Amino acid sequence: MPNSAVFVPHFHWDREWYEPFQVFRHRLVTALDTVLETLEANPDFRFTVDGQMAAVEDYLEMRPENRERVVALVREGRLAIGPWLILLDEFLCSGETIVRNLQMGWAAAERLGGSMTIGYLPDMFGHVAQMPQILARAGIEHAALWRGVPGSVEGHAFRWRAPDGSEVRTEFLFDGYDNGLDVLLVPDQIGRALGEYAEMTAERWGGDPVLAMAGTDHNAPDPQLAAWLRKASGVELPISVATLDEYIRGHVRDEVTSVVTGELRSHVRGNILPGVLSVRLGLKQRMAVAERTVDHAERVNALWSRRDDSAFLSLAWHKIIESTAHDSVVGSGTDETCDQVAARLAEAAQTARAVRDAALAEPAARVPSDAYLVANPLPSPRTALVEVDVLAPAAGTALVATGADGSAHPVQLISEDPTVLSDERMDASQLERVLRRIHRRELFGLLIDRYELTPGSLVFHLAEVPAGGPFDLLILRREVAAAAAAHPGEWQVRTLAEARATALVPVHVPASGLTALRVTTADRNTTPAPRLTPATATVSPSADALSNGLVEVVVADDGTLVVTGADGTVLSGVGRLVDGGDRGDSYNYAPPARDTLVSEPAQVTVELVESGPLRARLRVTRVYEWPDALAADRDARGRTTVPTPVEMLVELRTGEPFVRISTAFLNRSADHRLRFHVPLPRPVTLSASAGQFAVTERGLTAEGGWGEYPLPTFPASTFVSAGPATVLLDHSSEYELVDDGSALALTLLRAIGSISVNIHPLRDEPAASEIPAPGAQDLGMRIENRLAVLPSATGWQGADAVALAEEFRGDVLVTRGTAPAGGTLPADVSGVRVDGKDVSVSSIRRVPADGDAHGAGNGHGAGDGHGAGDGHGAGDGIEVRLVALSDTGSTARLTGDFTEATTVDLLGRPLSTTPAQDSLELALSPWEIRTVVLRQHPTAPTNRP
Repeated sequence: MPNSAVFVPHFHWDREWYEPFQVFRHRLVTALDTVLETLEANPDFRFTVDGQMAAVEDYLEMRPENRERVVALVREGRLAIGPWLILLDEFLCSGETIVRNLQMGWAAAERLGGSMTIGYLPDMFGHVAQMPQILARAGIEHAALWRGVPGSVEGHAFRWRAPDGSEVRTEFLFDGYDNGLDVLLVPDQIGRALGEYAEMTAERWGGDPVLAMAGTDHNAPDPQLAAWLRKASGVELPISVATLDEYIRGHVRDEVTSVVTGELRSHVRGNILPGVLSVRLGLKQRMAVAERTVDHAERVNALWSRRDDSAFLSLAWHKIIESTAHDSVVGSGTDETCDQVAARLAEAAQTARAVRDAALAEPAARVPSDAYLVANPLPSPRTALVEVDVLAPAAGTALVATGADGSAHPVQLISEDPTVLSDERMDASQLERVLRRIHRRELFGLLIDRYELTPGSLVFHLAEVPAGGPFDLLILRREVAAAAAAHPGEWQVRTLAEARATALVPVHVPASGLTALRVTTADRNTTPAPRLTPATATVSPSADALSNGLVEVVVADDGTLVVTGADGTVLSGVGRLVDGGDRGDSYNYAPPARDTLVSEPAQVTVELVESGPLRARLRVTRVYEWPDALAADRDARGRTTVPTPVEMLVELRTGEPFVRISTAFLNRSADHRLRFHVPLPRPVTLSASAGQFAVTERGLTAEGGWGEYPLPTFPASTFVSAGPATVLLDHSSEYELVDDGSALALTLLRAIGSISVNIHPLRDEPAASEIPAPGAQDLGMRIENRLAVLPSATGWQGADAVALAEEFRGDVLVTRGTAPAGGTLPADVSGVRVDGKDVSVSSIRRVPADGDAHGAGNGHGAGDGHGAGDGHGAGDGIEVRLVALSDTGSTARLTGDFTEATTVDLLGRPLSTTPAQDSLELALSPWEIRTVVLRQHPTAPTNRP
């Protein structure tokens, strides 16, 4: 039996959940006021602030006068803060976001006296495989957590090992983060209750003292806690008070022998609430958009802009990280909470978009205005298709794209815009009202090229880039007034746009680089042919099909797809939709006892959208009769059905070995789950999904043992693979191997109406109060999903899924030039290039010489670095973070404009520096995360335009 006990006073602070952020912050301020007063009144008291700096930032924003009080207590070691900015859901954001969370939290804690060096993860709904490596590469040797630990761990600690072999000693909060509260229920009986608890759990503790976590959600400990514990402490079971850091570093002595490798998603000692992976789809999609936008913004800002927008980038990251909180992006909050999360993610994306666009405007100023600049955010060269607005070709001509080197490329005409924008008749006395529409030269979003004024007629000719001479609105007003006076009566006013079209253009872009293109017309008989096998589409009574020489797709009678890969792999029934009832809540799916599954459409139609040669598309529309809701007893689906057309856009692009699929429908049903099936040629027992710096294998079952049925539904971020089928993903998604491993099912929608339900068929206890959440039904919302199916007998590695997933998610960036029209196109330029099999690059960004970019800013991301517009500082570098997504390791080769490379840890602290003249080769161990900063000697010439 343990011979002592250590109480750790703390609270767990959900920043937003069943109440929105500002309501909880009001309680937070009161709670931390009490904590500070208690600490200052009692030198023996300690407090641990939940491992997240957001609570401290939110408090000091309301109580700035208390900053020095906080600093003093942190420096004394009695108030433990950090290391995270926020306690996140690890599976619903990128690995890079996890790193930035740690960086910003650590930096915020350092500004207030220093961070707790424990990776505290008390209430996350499971833990990602690479978390031990992330912590270890930040110099953190210990973790503490509750959920997801497998039943093989019998003590109170284990060594948690990442796929690369990194380890952290991990304190297992096996009775949760509030195990000390029951002992405190009757203050004068604490000694007895603690003795009983110590005896009951003795096998867990070995020779170490009992860890009693004295705190819970949204409440400060009683100010009398220290006095109660002093009174209860005795010779047989002495009691001390400590921070979590002090307990782990100063009180535990036993050697830890248990080792757990990889992710923690066991249900055996606590609920992991897997339904959060699929509820409120919109939040998962907004998170992906925000992360992708800020990533691209950092890359183009670092490589192609002289403007320092670090303050804006820090703000965008801060808002993203705030939204990763485990009751935020998961969608388990009230409607008003989730609305705020969505708005915050939109702000993050908007802020990053502004930085991205400003960065691209600089090189765009060297591109003529009748041409386009294309930027590649990926550090590998690629050929991509871009849509651009161009002059429509005249009869007998065709469009052709020309690059800076004079090379010509075929163009696919997508659509032509109407040329008559308005045709009105009015009295001459009303003509002045028409002129009010004109703002300097702009009219209806275009520019006035010229106008024609004749008796009774006024015609405006508009253009994207005017070819006519100067335009003077004051002269026009005088001329119109004179004409109206001279010719009273009815006038015709027409607004005509030059014939415009949307064109699809193939463009080759260097690694992290820039290229320019111009689309002009040429004789139809002289236009170049596609360099790759054209993409084609046919719709006929005998077959509806797509082909591009690498993939063939045939639409079956039921609207599903037969997809054949380049190696002959055939996937039949792709896109089968299965809709069933869901009587669960935001935390856990639950089928009704008498479920009705709908998988067969009542009607199927196929429409040809584009026939190639660069992109071919078919639209498959299937109409289903879905029940509109559950029955009154919620044990079955209702008898009333609603016809629901589901559109599936099926697309092949020339040169791509996968088929792109987009689904869309207007949701008119409540309490249901819709899944997209990819049947497999033969059953499998394993799946593999990519996300958070790893590709994790999982089986057909999950470990149970607690009060939650262990559904084998799992998360995937960038792709998921099973046998010869790999699905590339646009956002974090939920999947399951179903039908005994015969099909891969991805959740497209899970619509429910309550945060938690009191009686749940697959969970013993409520996960929260039974609070309505009608917004989580997504009724009346257009539900859209985007994915791609990659068939290959060699699985995800043989199919090069790591690289293809990046290309699928990371479109090239296009902007119109702003230099005078007709000029010479600038030559292509390259940025940082990274080559290596299964090497993924998670970040390319600028870092200043002092390294302040790692957590730059104070408050909500306000930067401490250069002012906007000041440009690059001397010694600024380009930080590249990459990971070997392979169990055999990889060799990465970096090339670019640099003379030295410094390897840094995940907090940006230098580890080693080596000379590197424009090239660096890195031998990466299996699953290794490596961060390097590339710098150019101040006297070296630069290739930057």
